[in-house]
Amino acid sequence: MMKTLQVSLGERSYPIYIGADLLSQGHLLAQHIQNNEVCIVTNTTVAPLYLESLVSLLSNDFHCETVVLADGEQYKNLLELNQIFDQLLTSRFSRQVTLIALGGGVIGDMTGFAAACYQRGVPFIQIPTTLLSQVDSSVGGKTAVNHALGKNMIGAFYQPQCVIADTNTLNTLDDRQLSSGLAEVIKYGLINDIDFFEWLEINMAGLRAREPHLLAEAIERSCQDKADIVAKDEREQGLRALLNLGHTFGHAIETGMGYGEVLHGEAIAIGMMMAADLSQRLGWLMAEDVDRMSRLFIIAGLPVTAPAEMTLTQFMSLMAVDKKVQNGVIRLVLLKSIGHAVMCDDYELSKLADTLTSFTGQ
Repeated sequence: MMKTLQVSLGERSYPIYIGADLLSQGHLLAQHIQNNEVCIVTNTTVAPLYLESLVSLLSNDFHCETVVLADGEQYKNLLELNQIFDQLLTSRFSRQVTLIALGGGVIGDMTGFAAACYQRGVPFIQIPTTLLSQVDSSVGGKTAVNHALGKNMIGAFYQPQCVIADTNTLNTLDDRQLSSGLAEVIKYGLINDIDFFEWLEINMAGLRAREPHLLAEAIERSCQDKADIVAKDEREQGLRALLNLGHTFGHAIETGMGYGEVLHGEAIAIGMMMAADLSQRLGWLMAEDVDRMSRLFIIAGLPVTAPAEMTLTQFMSLMAVDKKVQNGVIRLVLLKSIGHAVMCDDYELSKLADTLTSFTGQ
């Protein structure tokens, strides 16, 4: 049974479709393609699984071209992005072309950014094929590529025409990728939905076992939480920043270790534990709250300690170029309690140093 949610952004509003076997429903996709020009962007892992059938579905009604990029966070850069522009220009596609992102978060981010830039903006559609992209990166219009000095530092806010989350695609994920997506699912419970967090504590084993009804519910609740926040704060001026819980620490890990070495969800899980540690040092969380979070991450198959290679100096240097730095101050999302996140820039720097020291052993 398909569920439809709405991201309410006035004239930029769009639906999120969640359900099984949605990739075979051509009418669902076609209604959001405004002209006869289509360019599908995917990667070398996803292409053999879904690209041929998607092209067959569209080719009778649309002029359809494809771009197959290398797979991995390490390829999320301006050089690889140029391959999309090369195909669009070689095909002489107009401003009416619709780009389709078929893949995980990297493909979604790169395709969305290409759509925002090509001829100053063309429509695009998100077809996320990983749990992480279905519950987080495909929704909300954040698009970007990485730079050697910082993750997602070059990008744009640019909303898709729709998001089509086919839960059947999760059957092809390996366990590590599934766990990576569960980190972002847990995040929603931590920032503003204690009931969801408690539901996850009860159902995490079933989610890791890929029980379809549990995965569908987790995706729906995550997307609804994010859609509600994005509708109130599209460009991250306030409330939406809470979705970055753990991300300042986590992005430092991803950049410092080399893109792709630590999966995004793994880095964010560690980052959320670091945020919890600092929140406890500030007197907001109890030790049992931090332990409760740690248990859930471990059951989800996620790490809770920083890589041994990461140094205190690396953390401080990389966190200093995070997008949330304002006037030289690192603004962090911290937890007043499980289910209540806050943006904070007046914490004691000595407490942050204590957290970093604890996680790096330095």
